[in-house]
Amino acid sequence: MADPSSYRPRPGEIPDSPGVYRFRDEHRRVIYVGKAKSLRQRLANYFQDLAGLHPRTRSMVTTAASVEWTVVSTEVEALQLEYSWIKEYDPRFNVKYRDDKSYPYLAVTMNEEYPRVQVMRGHKKKGVRYFGPYAHAWAIRDTVDLLLRVFPVRTCSAGVFKNAARSGRPCLLGYIGKCSAPCVGRVDAEDHRELAEEFCDFMAGRTGTYLRRLEKQMEQAAEDMEYERAARLRDDIGALRKAMEKNAVVLADATDADLIAVAEDELEAAVQIFHVRGGRVRGQRGWVTDKVEEITTGALVEHALQQLYGEETGDAVPKEVLVPALPDPLEPVQEWLTGRRGSAVSLRVPQRGDKRALMETVERNAQQSLVLHKTKRASDLTTRSRALEEIADALELDGAPLRIECYDISHLQGDDVVASMVVFEDGLARKSEYRRFQIKGFEGQDDVRSMHEVISRRFRRYLAEKERTGEWSDDEHTLADGDAPTGALKDEDGRPRKFAYPPQLVVVDGGQPQVAAARRALDELGIDDIAVCGLAKRLEEVWVPGEDDPVVLPRTSEGLYLLQRVRDEAHRFAITYQRSKRAKRFRAGPLDAVPGLGETRKQALIRHFGSVKKLRGATVEQICEVPGIGRKTAETIAAVLAQAVPGGPAVNTATGEIIEDEEPVTTAGSPGEPVRTGAPDERRGQEP
Repeated sequence: MADPSSYRPRPGEIPDSPGVYRFRDEHRRVIYVGKAKSLRQRLANYFQDLAGLHPRTRSMVTTAASVEWTVVSTEVEALQLEYSWIKEYDPRFNVKYRDDKSYPYLAVTMNEEYPRVQVMRGHKKKGVRYFGPYAHAWAIRDTVDLLLRVFPVRTCSAGVFKNAARSGRPCLLGYIGKCSAPCVGRVDAEDHRELAEEFCDFMAGRTGTYLRRLEKQMEQAAEDMEYERAARLRDDIGALRKAMEKNAVVLADATDADLIAVAEDELEAAVQIFHVRGGRVRGQRGWVTDKVEEITTGALVEHALQQLYGEETGDAVPKEVLVPALPDPLEPVQEWLTGRRGSAVSLRVPQRGDKRALMETVERNAQQSLVLHKTKRASDLTTRSRALEEIADALELDGAPLRIECYDISHLQGDDVVASMVVFEDGLARKSEYRRFQIKGFEGQDDVRSMHEVISRRFRRYLAEKERTGEWSDDEHTLADGDAPTGALKDEDGRPRKFAYPPQLVVVDGGQPQVAAARRALDELGIDDIAVCGLAKRLEEVWVPGEDDPVVLPRTSEGLYLLQRVRDEAHRFAITYQRSKRAKRFRAGPLDAVPGLGETRKQALIRHFGSVKKLRGATVEQICEVPGIGRKTAETIAAVLAQAVPGGPAVNTATGEIIEDEEPVTTAGSPGEPVRTGAPDERRGQEP
C-alpha cells in the first residue's frame, strides 16, 4: 500500500477550476476517474488523514501512485469527459456506475416502422441509433424530456402503442404535445420517421443549422406579430440549448477536429491535443519537450504535427486541425496533411466562437502540464528498480532479485487443497511462467506440510532439468516425483525449460512456519543459493528463516508494495484454481444421482438444509418440508444419499451458493484475469 503523501501534489499546483481527475497506479493504469467543480478542493479531500476516509476511498488512494487532471471550461464538459473516460478506461474503483453491469444509452429504434426513443443497455442492435453512454438513466430521461417538445417522437412501448391504436385515444404525452401520436394517425409513418431523423441529427451534434433556422422563424413570427408562436419557438430554443449542455456537445455541427495547444518558456514546451469527434471530446494526449534551440511557436506546432500524424500507424487526420500558431511556411505542411488524409485539411488558428473557447481550454491544460513537469523531481531510477533494490537491502541479498517466485496454499476446510506459483521478473508479472499444483502427499489441511511439498516438487524438477539432457514432456503428471526426467535445459527453440530457471528469491504467503518449511525443503535438496522470505497478511510482516523477529520495511516502501503485489497475485491465482476444482466437485455432487431432480429443486434442498451433509442426515418427513419435494422424491433422495460417499461442499444457507473461504485478491498490478482450469496438476497460466 502506497502512502498518498508520496505523490500528493502541492496545493498551489492544482488549479481552482472545473475539471476531470484520474488516479493511476504504478503501472500507469487508470484506477479512478472523477469530476469536480473545483479540482483543488476535491483533490484535497483525498489527501486527508487516512482514518477519516471511507474504506473504499482509502483503498483507492493507497493503491494509486499518481494523480493527474484535465482542466475544462464548465462543469458540463467535466461531466462528459468523466463519462467518456470511465467507459474508456474501465477504472476498478468506479463501481458506483456499474450497478446494472452496463452503461445506459439513449437509443432510437430506426429499425421499426415508428421509431421509438428509449433507454437501452447491453449489446447494441443493428438498425438502432445509440447516443451516450450516460452515468444514470435519469440523465437520459431529463434530456429526452427537454427534446420532446421540439421533436415529439414516440417513447411508448409496443403494448401501449397497440392499446392506443385500438382505442383511438393517445397517451398523456400525446395530449400535452410531447408525442406526435402516430398511434392514432396524427402523423403518418413517413413524417414520424423524419421527426426521428431530426432528433438523431440533433443528438449527433448537428445543432447549429437547426438552431439558426428556429431563431429565424422566431424573429419572423415576432415581425408578423405572431407573439404566441414566437414565444413557443423561444422556449423550444431554450430547451434545445439546455439539452445541448446536458449532452455535452462542445462543438456544433458534429465537427471532427484536433485542437493543439502549446505552453512554453525559454527551456521547455508542453503540447496538449484534444481529439474532437462528432462534436465531442473523445480523447486527449500530450507531451513535454526540451527546447534545445531557438524555436518559434509555429515550429513547435510543425514538430507536433509530425509527431501526431507522421507514423504509418498514427492517428487519422481529421478535417480540421486547430493550432495556436501556423508553421512557416504553411503550404508544405498543409499539403502533407492533405496527402495523409486523402482530402483537404483545414489548418488554421481559431479566432472566435466555440472553437476559440475550446482552444483556450486546451491551452490551460498545456500550461498545467508544463507547470507539473517543472515541479516533479527528476529521478534516474524507475519505481520497479527502486523496489528491487529495497528488497535486496532489507533481506541482505547479494544483488537485486530479478526473478521472484511466490507460492500460496488454498483450500476450503481441508478439501481441494491446491497451491500456486507466480513469477515476477524485473518487477513485472510473467504469466507464461505461472504454475499450479494439487497437493498429493497427504489428505486434510496442513499449510506447512503443503508448502514443503510444493517447494520440494518445484525444485526437484529444477535440479533434474539442470542435470539431464534429452526430450521430455512438460506436464508433471507424466513424471513421478523423484524420477529423473529425460529433458534438457532448453527446448528446440533454444529457450529455457519452464522449471529450469531458478529464482533469486522465493516468497511464501505466511509467517515463520511456512518460511521454515520452504527453507527446509530447499536444504533437503542441497540448494543454498536461493533466498527465502515470507509475507504475513496480518501486519504485512516480512519473515526470513532462522530469525525470531520480522524484517521491518517502511509502510511507504516500494519494496514492500512489490512483495504485496507478488503475494496477492499468488493468492488470486491459487484461489481461482481451487474454486474451479470445487465448482466441478459441486456440479458432480451426490444429488446428481437422484433421477428427475433438476437444478431448481437441488438448490431448494441446499438452501433448506445448508449442506449435503445435513441433508444426508435428514428424515424423509423433513425432506418433504422442502417446497416442491413430494414423499416419493424424498424417499428416493434419502436412498441415494445413504449409498453415496460422504462429503460435499459447504453451502450458504441463505442463498444456496457455495461458501467461499476468501474473496480473490485483485491488486492494482494484477486485475482478475481469467486462467485455464483443470488438469494437468501443474500448468501455466494464460494471459487474458
